[in-house]
Amino acid sequence: PSPQPQTHKLTFLLNNTMKLAIITSLIASTYAFTTPAVTTAATKSTTTTLDALATKADLVALAEKSNPIVKYYDPLQLASTTIYGESQEATIAWLRQAEIKHGRVAMAAFVGYCVQSNGIHFPALPPGMSGFQGSPPEQWDALPDAAKWQIILFVGFLEWFSESAGTHYMRGGRPGEFPKFSDHSDLVPHPVPFNLFDPFGLSSRRSPESKERGLISELNNGRLAMIGIFGFMAEQKVDGAVPLLKGVVPHYDGEFMGPFLSGPL
Repeated sequence: PSPQPQTHKLTFLLNNTMKLAIITSLIASTYAFTTPAVTTAATKSTTTTLDALATKADLVALAEKSNPIVKYYDPLQLASTTIYGESQEATIAWLRQAEIKHGRVAMAAFVGYCVQSNGIHFPALPPGMSGFQGSPPEQWDALPDAAKWQIILFVGFLEWFSESAGTHYMRGGRPGEFPKFSDHSDLVPHPVPFNLFDPFGLSSRRSPESKERGLISELNNGRLAMIGIFGFMAEQKVDGAVPLLKGVVPHYDGEFMGPFLSGPL
């Protein structure tokens, strides 16, 4: 096979100039990485900001911790409305679950994009593939349908399990808390040796203050990752959409929304 075009080889992880370009392109949100110190007293007085069925006042307190510069910002007044005939507290729980979940997916997507763009992958390849070439969306397009369906169905199972097991986040459960497989073996088709979250039980050794700081960091990093992965996608489709990423990511001629336009795959 012919050598991979140079434009398809991202080296921003190894090149300080590329790192600077990516960071600078997202400068409007880099302050999200800053996690303010949380004292024990403050933690005790606002613990409910990270617990179940938070109120708008809890969101305000959480916003001041997660971003002391912008603080609480809700121009669409989402936290003041209700959805599906639910209470305001249940609606806030739904919104918080959505943000946490999308932030986690975006963090995985951002890291995966960087790794795949540098040609790092498992040694084994799906049947029908000779190798991973091109940018991440082009690699997805090259996957056999069977491989795509495995990924889609696995993610679908995780989504179904998180909504079905334990106390629902709109009914008193904690938003963002993924149920343990070990506590709901009746919903799992076969034994699973590890839980999805904290499979080795390391979190149980952390103090409540440390856990709260970690959750705030997760929120901030997830928000930045959502901007980051969309920055990559925007530049791949529209050259110059993110000026400081021009020439860093290659143009993509495919269709990101293809699964919704031409069928499931």
